[in-house]
Amino acid sequence: MATSQLQSALASEQDKLLACVHCGLCLEACPTYIHTGDENDSPRGRLYLMRAVEEGRLAPESNAFRQHINRCLGCRACESVCPAGVEYGQLLEAARADLNQTPERQRSLRSALLHFTLRHIWLHPMRLRFAFALARLLRNVRLPRLLIKSRLARLVSPRLEFALALLDSSLSTRRSKHEKNTQAAPSFAGEKALLFTGCVMQGLFARVNRATARVLEANGCAVLTPSAQVCCGALHAHAGDLEGARQLARRNIDAFSGEADAKIITNAGGCGALLASYKNLLENDAEYSERARDFSARVRDISQQLEKTGVRQGAKLDECVTTYDASCHLLYGQHAVNAPLEMLRAIPGLRFVPLEGSEGCCGGAGVYNLLEPEMSSRILNEKLAHIKEIGAQTLTTGNPGCHMQIGAGAQLNGMEHLRVCHPVELLDESYTSAGFYEKEAGQ
Repeated sequence: MATSQLQSALASEQDKLLACVHCGLCLEACPTYIHTGDENDSPRGRLYLMRAVEEGRLAPESNAFRQHINRCLGCRACESVCPAGVEYGQLLEAARADLNQTPERQRSLRSALLHFTLRHIWLHPMRLRFAFALARLLRNVRLPRLLIKSRLARLVSPRLEFALALLDSSLSTRRSKHEKNTQAAPSFAGEKALLFTGCVMQGLFARVNRATARVLEANGCAVLTPSAQVCCGALHAHAGDLEGARQLARRNIDAFSGEADAKIITNAGGCGALLASYKNLLENDAEYSERARDFSARVRDISQQLEKTGVRQGAKLDECVTTYDASCHLLYGQHAVNAPLEMLRAIPGLRFVPLEGSEGCCGGAGVYNLLEPEMSSRILNEKLAHIKEIGAQTLTTGNPGCHMQIGAGAQLNGMEHLRVCHPVELLDESYTSAGFYEKEAGQ
């Protein structure tokens, strides 16, 4: 009998699991446990279930295993408090990979649709670009907004209504003057940076990629964008399709091999965390394991790159109360704690107010908000309540999934005044006001 993904993952974590002292610190770090109070909805409880499956005491197709593994957000907050250093995220992905092989999962219509989307659209760049082009067209003509406002979407399904709100929330609510001219400023004679554009980022948030390139160049980095790059594979990995994630990982490693010394810069927490995990994803690949380790070591979030190079001060913006919500994978996967805040501090006079629970998940978690809408909604509503408490009118976050989750929730809960954007977008607007791009373009 072949070794399962979960068996291999548990074996690689065996020493850390044996070091677990059952302290329970992971319980209070886990959003699902906080909301349900069920031990099986905690990291510790899910680890018990995983061990029970691999020891033959519990069937992988059992309701208990399926329900509690599916209900996990995969936010990895538990990893930050685990004294034994258990890499729970890898175990979760392996458990879901095994769960995908059960007859019940393979007969599920929902699973079949997800599998088709990930395998037959996301693995094919031309098809994916077409899908995003269609999504942008529908978004830009405001069809999702019309269907939401008319209540037609809710009549069909609340899940459809939320999906349309997710798409609508990706539309920019403000255009900086510089966005009318997308030509980036000439770079300084600094280090090279390879921009990872991502699929959702490039498909729905290309403005953030353009802002990222301009801000990097204004801070001394020569930006290159490898043309052969593809999706990072995060959606595949989180859904348990590890082989699909590995296919994409190999293609990205090849695409970014031309400038071996250049840092790989991301502006999406979910993408960055997965790119930094290629070393684990391909550790048993004889051809790619060493290259994957080198690749992962080069990955940095835009905020981490600017923290290293130093961030130029921009000009004051006429902003209302601004706050920041941390992307789970940026915070726990890439360990970017203060770096995103440093970008905001480079904007003089910004009326920044800290957000209570900023380190907690928003409930987006890839497609979790569509697959587990009840739990996702409970977690999102708590986040929205904290945003209301401080009267924020601009919320910044470093991941497109978080952007759309909070933006959709705000729209459907009467908070349409809330602007959601990436921190680099505000910094880009600040640099525009300071005249950096015009001055440098004339040099």
